[in-house]
Amino acid sequence: MRRPIAIAAVLLSGAAPAAQAGPIERACLSSDRPGISRAVCGCIQQAADLTLSTRDQRMAANFFRDPHKAQEMRTSDRRSDAEFWERYRSFGETAEVFCRN
Repeated sequence: MRRPIAIAAVLLSGAAPAAQAGPIERACLSSDRPGISRAVCGCIQQAADLTLSTRDQRMAANFFRDPHKAQEMRTSDRRSDAEFWERYRSFGETAEVFCRN
């Protein structure tokens, strides 16, 4: 994590959520995983907003619908995929820290 203090400040500030759900939140809400709620998905979206570009968020949202795509991306030999995967890992670490129940 590169900016833990800045991320913590934004997530804990109680800033008003965006009026419209982002791609990660929408994918999260439509998934069939246990423990999913609007609050959890909203928190995950906030972490995505802090760590991923809009393009990266759209790519990552596909992983909720098709987890195999994540495996394909992770094992890809393409440099751009490896770079995305590093950003995605950072997002995952951020979401894990700040969205715990």
